[in-house]
Amino acid sequence: MRIIIADDHQMMIDGLLSILAPYPDLVVAGIAKNGIQALELLKKEVADIVLTDISMPDMGGAELTRNIKQLYPQVCVIALSMHGDTAHVDEMIEAGVSGYIYKNASNKELIEALDKVYNGRQYFSDEIASAIVRSLNDHTRRRHEEEKVSLTTREQEIIRLIAHEYSNARIGEELSISERTVETHRKNIYRKTNTASLVGLIKWAYENKAI
Repeated sequence: MRIIIADDHQMMIDGLLSILAPYPDLVVAGIAKNGIQALELLKKEVADIVLTDISMPDMGGAELTRNIKQLYPQVCVIALSMHGDTAHVDEMIEAGVSGYIYKNASNKELIEALDKVYNGRQYFSDEIASAIVRSLNDHTRRRHEEEKVSLTTREQEIIRLIAHEYSNARIGEELSISERTVETHRKNIYRKTNTASLVGLIKWAYENKAI
């Protein structure tokens, strides 16, 4: 397994070299202090995995990962970071990383991550996996909010009158519109709210605070 390390902190590099040293089958093919240097290394060195920090000068981990996946799709990337918030995790996942672990992870976890990614799998530490789940939940919630039914003022008025058991004719009289127009509005309301009955519509209206 040939590894390139990209990190702008010498202490971190020294720590990684110390962790990898006892494993003769783990070869450090090069060391870079930023993404630009890492890409230069990949032009000359064969590598299976790039271990990269996220925050680096000139070119950070996300941009480096996007470049690697475009230029060297066979090379896997594992993010090493102190950042576990959903914004950083999402950015790196979207860029194409195969793994994401904290810099304070144990030696055993790092080796496990390398092994799994090298063998075609993904590895995310427990904390990062939790952040991913939170991000997915947030995305789902936002999507549902975006999908909220948009009713016109007239449709909202008609729903309120329907809830008071007004007939189409009486609704028409109340709003000074024809009974046929009320029926058209009513059909649109059922379609928008994905309901098929009066009971279903009233239930939807209460649940969505339309009445």
